[in-house]
Amino acid sequence: MKQEKIITVKDLKVSFDERQILKGVSFSINKGEIAVILGESGSGKSTILKHMLGLFPIAPGTISIFGQDLADLNEEDEMQFYLKLGVFYQNGALLNSLTVGENIALPLEQHTNLPDDLIEGLVRTKLKLVNLEEAYYLFPSQLSGGMLKRAALARAIIMDPPLLFCDEPGAGLDPVSLASLDELILRLRDQLGMTVLMVTHEVTSILRIADKVVFVDNGIIAYEGALKDAQNSQIPALSAFFRVGTGGKH
Repeated sequence: MKQEKIITVKDLKVSFDERQILKGVSFSINKGEIAVILGESGSGKSTILKHMLGLFPIAPGTISIFGQDLADLNEEDEMQFYLKLGVFYQNGALLNSLTVGENIALPLEQHTNLPDDLIEGLVRTKLKLVNLEEAYYLFPSQLSGGMLKRAALARAIIMDPPLLFCDEPGAGLDPVSLASLDELILRLRDQLGMTVLMVTHEVTSILRIADKVVFVDNGIIAYEGALKDAQNSQIPALSAFFRVGTGGKH
């Protein structure tokens, strides 16, 4: 049975100040997968993600998400398109002047006409999904690092996006909190039927949750495939990534 492609990137080329970061990147992500983009610092992982999110001007090459070429979207289509994407930022990106409940409610208040009581109900439901019901009235400054990540995740999924982007979601977490976050992302993917694209350096996370690995090396895709095959790859840079990240135990 043919799998449905949610993301297709073809021959994406990106240069900054005459330095070519991406030299013709191509890969695809299937519906329901948790896919991880790997690579050394400066390899272009986040650059790929930011082009998908429309944060950079369209570069040579094509990016298609949900069958739509991003370059073909007009302003009105673009607004509706990006409402289908959830984004889980590295630093949480919550507003310190608002409570957790108010932070999570923001997308619903800005993009829907739902009454306040229904919005509150939806926010509380999402907080329950991420095991954070008690934080509704707390401010971000009152949360631990792990709680802050879960609050940010609740906001990222408040609009029930079919596609979730995660930018270094585990950065700064201790091993126990990181494992808990990984298990939560896995559970949400299964419960909500999302596709997840993640950029991360955390090898332990990759081993726990990745279905697919896309390895960026020297501006090209050096590997695209299943996690198991990535772990056993003969590509030196990819093999070294897993070896170092697991202390030589893979």
